[in-house]
Amino acid sequence: MSGAHAPMSGAPSSMDTHPDIVDMRARHESAERAASTPKAQAIDALAFLTGLYLAASPWIAGFNQFQRLSIVNLIVGIAYALLMSGGFGRAYERTHGMAWAACALGVWTIVAPWVIRGDATTPTTVWNNVVTGAVAALLALAAGAAARAGDKSKAAHGKNSGKGRRDMSRAGHD
Repeated sequence: MSGAHAPMSGAPSSMDTHPDIVDMRARHESAERAASTPKAQAIDALAFLTGLYLAASPWIAGFNQFQRLSIVNLIVGIAYALLMSGGFGRAYERTHGMAWAACALGVWTIVAPWVIRGDATTPTTVWNNVVTGAVAALLALAAGAAARAGDKSKAAHGKNSGKGRRDMSRAGHD
């Protein structure tokens, strides 16, 4: 029982200084900094509102008589809002991949009036979906760019601190 537990003193345990724990904390802090910038918060808020508008647009713009397009806009709008607002997890480092999926949803929104079976190509449906889809795609690209910028700063930080982590990981194994 004597060697099984770390002493209860105020000194950090070996787990607190383990390289994987230190790296995980650094990534979490970097993700929190990236997600808390005014630019990231603005992108998140605008993307959420864009998704909500897309979901409700058949009833707002008055083309809910096109049932198939209305259902597509409802589903894609909800998916976009969840995807871009962190509904699938708030790990900001995964935003780059989610941004590409959201960009595809924006492009789908643009072409949907022509692709959906049935004649849903009225000026209202076309303008609504083209403008909303373009805004959705641009917001997704902006989110991806912000995530990439955070990755680059994290990589620069990792180059400066990586040697110390490697040395620390070897320290107990010599």
